[in-house]
Amino acid sequence: MLELQGLQRIWCLAKFELVRLFMTKRGALALAAFVTVWLFILYYAIGSAVEYVSSKTTQTIGYTLLSAEGMDKLLNWPVAELIVYWVLAMYSFPMFSLIASSDQTCTDRTRGTLRFISLRVTRAEILLGRFLGQVLILAVLIAVTLIATLSIAAYRDPSLLLVGMGEAFYVYKNILIAVLPFIALTSFFNSFTRSSRLVVIVTLLFFTIIPLIIAFIEYKLGMNTYLSYILPGGQISDVINQKELFMSNYVVPVMQMCGYLFLGHIVMKRSSL
Repeated sequence: MLELQGLQRIWCLAKFELVRLFMTKRGALALAAFVTVWLFILYYAIGSAVEYVSSKTTQTIGYTLLSAEGMDKLLNWPVAELIVYWVLAMYSFPMFSLIASSDQTCTDRTRGTLRFISLRVTRAEILLGRFLGQVLILAVLIAVTLIATLSIAAYRDPSLLLVGMGEAFYVYKNILIAVLPFIALTSFFNSFTRSSRLVVIVTLLFFTIIPLIIAFIEYKLGMNTYLSYILPGGQISDVINQKELFMSNYVVPVMQMCGYLFLGHIVMKRSSL
């Protein structure tokens, strides 16, 4: 019974994140910015996907950026719009999730409302509820952009709608899994910071300094220490290249997510609200 009540409290906190984005002025401005950017992407990049994919120059650039095997598999996709969306979304949504989820508990901690919330729910439930809310937001946004991409493809050729459904599900699943550790990372940073700007700054420093430290350690030891698994997103190139590695596609991002949430729980449990 207590476990069920805990899940209900986590769900209530997650729903509050959705309300804060979709039913407030600040959230409306953020959504307007997101929609504006993606309208440009849909119109100029995805809308011209057929020309990009069929162009020999673009194929040459693609082979340079991606592995030959991966690009071969991408070029075999029947829906050209999904090829362009797949590459753009796999790189853009993880970066976007860092900014979108930068304020999970910072504002509440600054205003003092987080202490009031903690009287009714545990700190672990706060962490998980806010994390789940951000995941739901990204899930909705990814779905909307993917549906828009399929609509563009169907407008060009109605027969592509059914053909692209299977690919769209694969794309949606992998993009959503890819953003999980990024959101969990900001959850960890939110456990000890009081400003969303500071979270963004700490995140930038994290992705700048940690790779240098890892490279230095591996250079001194003369061996691969696998410390790069600390960094979210290291598996994205493998996912894009369609290597179908279970570790890279699913295990690594899920383990990263669990690790950051666990660290966030430890820090939040011991920090003052």
